[in-house]
Amino acid sequence: MIRMSSSFLRTLREDPADAEVASHKLLVRAGYIRRSAAGVYTWLPLGLRVLRRVEQIVREEQDAIGAEEVVFSALQPRAPYEATGRWTEYGPTLFRLQDRREDDYLLAPTHEEMFTLAVKDLYTSYKDLPAMLYQVQNKFRDEARPRAGLLRTREFVMKDAYSFDIDDAGLDASYEKQRAAYQRTFERLGLPVVICRADAGAMGGSRSEEFLHPTPVGEDTFVVSDGGYAANVEAVTTRAPASLSAAEIAALPGMHVEDTPGASTIAALTDYSNEAFPGQGPIAESGEWTRYEMLKHLVYLLTHPDGSTEPLVIAIPGDREVDEKRLEAAVAPAVAAPFTAEDFARHPALTKGFIGPEGLGLENSTGIRYLVDPRVVPGSRWVAGAGEADKHVYDLVYGRDFTADGTIEAAAVHDGDPAPDGSGPMRLTRGMEMGHIFQLGRKYAEALDLKVLDENGKATVVTMGSYGIGVTRAVAAIAELGHDDKGLIWPRAVAPADVHVLATGKDAAAFAEAERISAELEAQGLTVLYDDRPKVSPGVKFKDAELLGMPTVVVVGRSLAEGIVEIRDRAEGTIEEVSPQTVVDDVLRAVRG
Repeated sequence: MIRMSSSFLRTLREDPADAEVASHKLLVRAGYIRRSAAGVYTWLPLGLRVLRRVEQIVREEQDAIGAEEVVFSALQPRAPYEATGRWTEYGPTLFRLQDRREDDYLLAPTHEEMFTLAVKDLYTSYKDLPAMLYQVQNKFRDEARPRAGLLRTREFVMKDAYSFDIDDAGLDASYEKQRAAYQRTFERLGLPVVICRADAGAMGGSRSEEFLHPTPVGEDTFVVSDGGYAANVEAVTTRAPASLSAAEIAALPGMHVEDTPGASTIAALTDYSNEAFPGQGPIAESGEWTRYEMLKHLVYLLTHPDGSTEPLVIAIPGDREVDEKRLEAAVAPAVAAPFTAEDFARHPALTKGFIGPEGLGLENSTGIRYLVDPRVVPGSRWVAGAGEADKHVYDLVYGRDFTADGTIEAAAVHDGDPAPDGSGPMRLTRGMEMGHIFQLGRKYAEALDLKVLDENGKATVVTMGSYGIGVTRAVAAIAELGHDDKGLIWPRAVAPADVHVLATGKDAAAFAEAERISAELEAQGLTVLYDDRPKVSPGVKFKDAELLGMPTVVVVGRSLAEGIVEIRDRAEGTIEEVSPQTVVDDVLRAVRG
């Protein structure tokens, strides 16, 4: 029994000043967590109970598919991360430190290397495989902008699992087991999720899917189509228009440079084109010029993990903006920053506001890497900067007048864009990443020389999968989903207590009866939070009960004299009056169904 009179619990009436979202406000106010530093939180007793219940559900579903639990140290040596390249690739996100002997260590952001080395140390034959291991462990990432309480932190609890198989067929089977386990896990947690195609990022590998919980406070944007396509925007591929044949390209009008005074923006260039060359737009049936065919050139400075830099010019249709997350995924592990005035001064061949393929495409005399949007296909016609102020090139044809070093998926995805698989137009929505699963393949096994002998006695590189769930983030997501203007509303599966019993008023008989009910419920195996605080008004106790959010609340107060106690359902907002003699059975039915 958790007695509030002696429990390490204090509730707050005001929202914390730094709180942005409901889950952050309520978890702090209800005394579940306490801020230690930016992106770092202490788990207080009731919060820890919720965290442990979430962890238990995760563990049960991992155990059910045959995964075995281990725990690695959060403090890791540098050498394995050097072998995989991630000591550098992680960049400033990695917490690095040295011991007294000046040996390098890190606080692990994830544990692929350690799992791989453990299997390498112990397994030598295909007969040892498949193997599936997992841990529930603290992870550390130096987020540049920790925010929203537990939703983006610098220290967090994650379940990470890894599968080890002799071949790709085995990896496929392990992946599907984990995929199904994740679906059951989030169903039990009461968190609706959409399984989306995802970018593998720094993890590497081939198949990659995210489990995104739709919510307005999510940091991820994903798309869905009526035909069943779902993907994080970072992983959406553009359906490019058809290319023209050489004969069709030869029939197109030649490019020509025109004076375009003051047209240094896409909007101004579009307006000018419609005024100066009405009815000559190549796309719209009306001949109207649109922003789409104004090829926008943007310049970024890439900083690579080793500290080296390089400029990058990308071209996208003028009706699009660059999606920073898509750009980040496309250039990873490098980091992209827009060119500054100083950068332009160092590269005088790039005329800000009038950049075009001149000097970039075909012979590329600038030596600057030049990438274009996938919609820029052979035969497509564009208007672009002519490389000098107040001039643009019209009827610029890709494949005839200019080429690029490759394509890049960096342009923003719009509502109504066609799904890559042809399943219809896509819709954009916000979501929170709750889990991510990867088919890593042989990247880490090759880097760390994880091999076993196959049936023929030949050394074979093991193939791996990686499967993560954000446990602390799940607590925040459940709180974000389950609350009202009065406080938290925990689902029964993760609530810190099954029943919250309130003794209200000053009558000693009410306290005695509340004590009896609490003891009997506890004897039946329920976890009871008992508000036995003397000299605390009923109003305060009711407000605390609403804030703390237990699914079932029993109120023993002045109605006891009339043979009545109340059972309140926090989620439904209902109140049932029952007899003190039947209340325990009534609560058991409510809790256990």
